[in-house]
Amino acid sequence: MTAPLFHLSPGALDGAGPGSVVQLEGSEGHHAATVMRLQAGEPIQLSDTAQHRATGTIQEVTGNQLSIQLEEVHQEKPQRPHLVLVQALAKDKRDLQAVESATELGVDRIIPWQAERSVARWKAGREAKKHSEWVNTVRAAAKQTRRAVIPEVEQLHSTGQYAAAVAEHPDIAVVVLHETEEATLAKAVESVPEAAELHLVVGPEGGISDREVQQLTEAGAQVARLGKNVLRSSTAGPSALAAVQLLLGRWD
Repeated sequence: MTAPLFHLSPGALDGAGPGSVVQLEGSEGHHAATVMRLQAGEPIQLSDTAQHRATGTIQEVTGNQLSIQLEEVHQEKPQRPHLVLVQALAKDKRDLQAVESATELGVDRIIPWQAERSVARWKAGREAKKHSEWVNTVRAAAKQTRRAVIPEVEQLHSTGQYAAAVAEHPDIAVVVLHETEEATLAKAVESVPEAAELHLVVGPEGGISDREVQQLTEAGAQVARLGKNVLRSSTAGPSALAAVQLLLGRWD
């Protein structure tokens, strides 16, 4: 089993190298010392949640603070294209299920989407709380899967806001997953040029409306089918993400 990973603040590993001693404290220190009961001499991984990963050995545990001597520090270079999940809000927390699985499967960024047919809504005054739920879900999933970089969760987008943002960036490739489309996801990925980002757009329970498909295709998106079965909103995004990872050769 690999050593557990804990998150430091961004920049905490800047300039660190083999032999450096860093402190793990706060909520992460509490989790390591009190919940997991890690002891001196045990291996541990650390990340600054942005680009650095470090491995080391616990030297001392004092209360909820751990002193860790580093053995290796390296920078994880981002892969191109970045994989972005545009996830429609869905009822019964199926959107959160999708976000959790997508993080485990390697998504780089997540965009919450208020689609026309979304039953779930982020009510006025509660947007920050709902956004925090997504952020916390992503952080927990990233930690569980030993990811050094925590995917960003953007603010909630309407269809119009998202289409406008995409239209301004020609280096973004967008694939809208739609059950009635004949073109396959594999064909869509093959035809994607060397893009900086690849966005996978997943609709809500009732699907993506024709008007939304038109808005997105006018902004430069392709439409593709993900297999023969109609998947739930909670599984479509993660399934597409896993397929793309294979198509891009990242899991070879």
